[in-house]
Amino acid sequence: MASETGPADSYESATKGSPETVAEFVHQRSAVHRFQHVLHQTPSLVPLIVLLAAVVVFAALLGSKFFSPFTLTLILQQVAITGIVGAAQTLVILTAGIDLSVGAIMVLSSVVMGQFTFRYGLPPSFAILCGLACGALMGFINGTLVARMKLPPFIVTLGMWQIVLATNFLYSANETIRSQDIVEQAPILQFFGESFRLGGAVFTYGVVAMLLLVLALSYVLRHTAWGRHVYAVGDDPDAAELAGVQVRRVLVTVYVLSGVICALAGWVLIGRLGSVSPTAGQFANIESITAVVIGGISLFGGRGSILGMLFGALIVGVFSLGLKMLGTDPQWTYLLIGALIIGAVAVDQWIRKVAA
Repeated sequence: MASETGPADSYESATKGSPETVAEFVHQRSAVHRFQHVLHQTPSLVPLIVLLAAVVVFAALLGSKFFSPFTLTLILQQVAITGIVGAAQTLVILTAGIDLSVGAIMVLSSVVMGQFTFRYGLPPSFAILCGLACGALMGFINGTLVARMKLPPFIVTLGMWQIVLATNFLYSANETIRSQDIVEQAPILQFFGESFRLGGAVFTYGVVAMLLLVLALSYVLRHTAWGRHVYAVGDDPDAAELAGVQVRRVLVTVYVLSGVICALAGWVLIGRLGSVSPTAGQFANIESITAVVIGGISLFGGRGSILGMLFGALIVGVFSLGLKMLGTDPQWTYLLIGALIIGAVAVDQWIRKVAA
């Protein structure tokens, strides 16, 4: 007598004893989903691809005029300050905050270094330490207001930007310290503007400082407990608190370190300009945010790489110099960078769906 089997029995008999088949079906992913997952695991991959593509395109259009050691290191020199300030901005954005005062802190710190040397006659090395302490103090105030008083980072740093900017002009009396005076009396202030050659490439010590800073912070963020806590706070501060992370302390240290890095950028700025100018670097906050966003660091916090920020800064440098060498209108640079910013945020939202 023939046995009768229903649909359930047929499915059971087809899959019984073949768990591999079921597992293969469950875990099968499309190529697009796999690519999306890779980008989620390595956010800096997107800006790296864009950077390499930009270099190839401009090299094809301009030939050896663009693709030469001198030109490529010139791009590094132009983005050195943006890269250092961007490193400070990266730390804050990784905690789901934002710092609009980074540029003002940078300039005030450079003014303190110059004025303490020439107005008060202090040793230049001590004046530099005072400038770094000034940056740390501004960062500490930002961090305390954000971490302990629970004020929104945007509002706190927007207010601090105005306060520091006004303090800068009032204290300096809008006075520029000339390059000639610095060379004669305090050449150490221009240290990061000095250059050296490696073959056909020309590097400044400011570029070296930026690269060493990015590498050091990349290691700290990925391989130390403090770095993991920074990501945890940015991803979910409540969960981080429950896991034993001292959220307030982490936030304060992030803003203090950000302030010190901005002060370092102020020292590099003196070397770049050769003078101490209270009106320099007014757009550093916008440029740093641009580098961070194009670099694939999520504005929602908890995800991204400081190497991505460096790639983002280099993308802006490549587009700026490449379009200038092509003789195009400077407005095209702003147009393309604006499109890159919007595109980077759109890609970030698309990648975040992997974790959703």
